[in-house]
Amino acid sequence: FWRGKNEHAWSIPKGEFDPEGEDSCDCARREFTEELGTALPDNAELVALPIVKASGKHIHPFLVRGDFDPATLVSNTTEIEWPPRSGRRLTIPEVDAAAWFTLEDAVDYLHKGQGPLVRAIAQELAD
Repeated sequence: FWRGKNEHAWSIPKGEFDPEGEDSCDCARREFTEELGTALPDNAELVALPIVKASGKHIHPFLVRGDFDPATLVSNTTEIEWPPRSGRRLTIPEVDAAAWFTLEDAVDYLHKGQGPLVRAIAQELAD
């Protein structure tokens, strides 16, 4: 489905969490590890950004101050039905690539609903 698509096809690592049972910072660390295959260093600073509503979901984003080499990506896998309603099941990587973008380019690559994150990151970096 995503093959050959780049514009507005990228997303930040994210997942669901129960605010009553898990801290959003702990969830961010867990999702980073699950989706990128490497844990954030214990000393990596996570900075909470304003909550963004995208595709009917509330995203609790964090800016990570630390190092990450996109070449170290080792994605977990997920099972999908492809083509839809075919009954055929495929196991695919949840994440097929990781990359750094300038803030200007990120607006063009991130899902449109995540565009406000770029403004929040720019504001945080300016402070």
